[in-house]
Amino acid sequence: MTAGRGLVLDANILIRAVLGRRVRSLLETYEDSISFYTPDVCFEDAREYIPQVLASRGSDPQAGLAILQQIGLLVQAVDQALYQDFEQLARERMSARDIEDWPVVAVALMLSVPVWTEDRDFFGSGLATWTTDRVELYLRGSHV
Repeated sequence: MTAGRGLVLDANILIRAVLGRRVRSLLETYEDSISFYTPDVCFEDAREYIPQVLASRGSDPQAGLAILQQIGLLVQAVDQALYQDFEQLARERMSARDIEDWPVVAVALMLSVPVWTEDRDFFGSGLATWTTDRVELYLRGSHV
């Protein structure tokens, strides 16, 4: 795993990839030209949250978890052992926001790449952030 052209996905983007079409389509379209990463805990969060959401919608939770497993082929889960050296700095950057999001910040700092999120808590953290409605500019390389 090396720094370069990539994006770190927040858990909310993983969940959107399962529940909708747009995020999954972007991941599939750009999988050969950009690397997608997420902290291991984001996959854990998504595995916990997706069944609840799908059950409340009357949909099959197992189908959602199967889609999440497929997303795991497009998005590399980063083990905490790799990003833990960035924990203190990440926590400092998120201290006035949602401190629980520190793993996403730590992976972004470790890899020197932006974050793809819908969570406004990342704004002002000193990291470049992209939302789904604008991320294709970055994915196409139009962000320069």
